[in-house]
Amino acid sequence: MREDATEPESKLVRAWQLAVLRFAVTLDDDDQMHALAVAGEVDRLAAAADDAFHFFRRTTAELCAAISGQGADRDAVIQRFLAQIDNVRLKRAVEAAIVKERTPPKLVASRFKSGNDLWRGLPSRRATET
Repeated sequence: MREDATEPESKLVRAWQLAVLRFAVTLDDDDQMHALAVAGEVDRLAAAADDAFHFFRRTTAELCAAISGQGADRDAVIQRFLAQIDNVRLKRAVEAAIVKERTPPKLVASRFKSGNDLWRGLPSRRATET
């Protein structure tokens, strides 16, 4: 019975984690506002009787600042967030999105040299005409 009572809360916490991931990927102000809105919903649900509960909103503000590269304790804030994610795929996605130095993947086409190597490796016509 207890699991049924916490299911909406766990889905909302997962939605919050995904909203933070989306902000980490896009770094867009609208996505940051969405993450803060979802955090407000989690806080509202978690503190039905206590209006002073602002854990998720405060944490989201810290996370967004850390993801944006602001704050002296950037790495500690991000590590605390990653430690709380129980889904391995989500954790990997967040880690990949938050990497300090994002390098674009090299294109496969860049391996090929331009030139007349199109027919290299194929037997010549002279060898097949015999």
